[in-house]
Amino acid sequence: MTQTTDAAAAAQQPAPGRSRRKVHRAWFVAAVTFVTIIGAAAFRSVPGLLIDPLHQEFGWSRGTIGAAVSVNLALYGLTAPFAAALMDRFGIRRVVAVALTVIALGSGLTVWMDSAWQLLLCWGLLVGLGSGSMALAFAATVTNRWFTTRRGLVSGILTAASASGQLIFLPVLSWIVEHHDWRPAAVTVALAALAVVPFVWLLLHDHPADLGQKPYGAEEFVPKPAPVRGAARRTLGVLFSAARTGPFWLLAGTFAICGASTNGLVQTHFVPAAHDHGMPITAAASLLAVIGVFDVVGTVASGWFTDRFEARRLLAVYYALRGVSLLFLPLLLAPAVHPPMIFFIVFYGLDWVATVPPTLALCREHYGEDSAIVFGWVLASHQVGAALIAFLGGLARDTFGSYDVVWYASGALCAAAALMALVIRRRPAPAATALA
Repeated sequence: MTQTTDAAAAAQQPAPGRSRRKVHRAWFVAAVTFVTIIGAAAFRSVPGLLIDPLHQEFGWSRGTIGAAVSVNLALYGLTAPFAAALMDRFGIRRVVAVALTVIALGSGLTVWMDSAWQLLLCWGLLVGLGSGSMALAFAATVTNRWFTTRRGLVSGILTAASASGQLIFLPVLSWIVEHHDWRPAAVTVALAALAVVPFVWLLLHDHPADLGQKPYGAEEFVPKPAPVRGAARRTLGVLFSAARTGPFWLLAGTFAICGASTNGLVQTHFVPAAHDHGMPITAAASLLAVIGVFDVVGTVASGWFTDRFEARRLLAVYYALRGVSLLFLPLLLAPAVHPPMIFFIVFYGLDWVATVPPTLALCREHYGEDSAIVFGWVLASHQVGAALIAFLGGLARDTFGSYDVVWYASGALCAAAALMALVIRRRPAPAATALA
């Protein structure tokens, strides 16, 4: 038996002259995941571009349109923890392929809508459910399964994928909206989501064990776990367990403010706010795309920092800097793009979702194997915060005729998030506990 094992091991050794180093398949899976999230991000680039066209064509108030965006953002977050559990039950590939199809269906059906309830159904419900299954809990699941080392870096890269989608699609979609109509933009989004489905089905493997490999950085082979039944029950059980701990509420609170100050506020209302000051829609959308450029840099760098520095201190710095930048934004909006606005875009872009890698790291530190589902619930709070500001931002614009009060309030909330991050306690290392 020993001789057979030794012979098999020797047969697997690379022949002389061949390279002993190969690119681990985990990096290919990460690449497919990156492209998939880019495809899903296409629809998330649209809401801020359509507020004015829908208002002009149908006469719907910005508050009504903001309510549809709010439903979308809330479902995006609330679906994420259940999607993480469904991936444990049915596999990553099946869940993601179905989610992309639902996004395409919801986006495509908006072409025929003529009532506000249809906007809520298609833009809010269908796309919210689909994009929620493609949320950052997906990235967390891939990272946890395929990587043992470099998790901070990989989570930063995958988080940056949504910004890359924004970078790719915003200028194109804004040009389509301005020169043609909002309907061709909706069709473009549907086609982009469908185009990713074949790549997911053919290339996105569920677990390293499917290919007979170890996770990247692991010293031992990790068997593929059996499918976990009762996804909803497990998801709610993890929530109830985590909700009894202080770090969960602090992480959820800070991430709610993160969502309020990014997706809910800037991604939804920056373009119409800039347009209020006379800036062309295409120029404002291009500024959002530039935010996406620097978000990629900032998020990947944040992943690198998270592998080396204390996560809660990084979060405090990120939120404090974001709050300061938002307080200055009302002074920078103008008909033309001036250097101070460019500085804001670069500064704010570096911090856009740099909060994700350290938040993921804290979830792993405190909740171990359940961290992907816990992060899904933390992400739900992110989207609830985004949903509230998406709605309240539109309501404030209808009421005050300006977005200024929303910018100032968001800056103050970011300051509160910085303080909350510092309060999160560190989990004692198991070795230290054993020695004690």
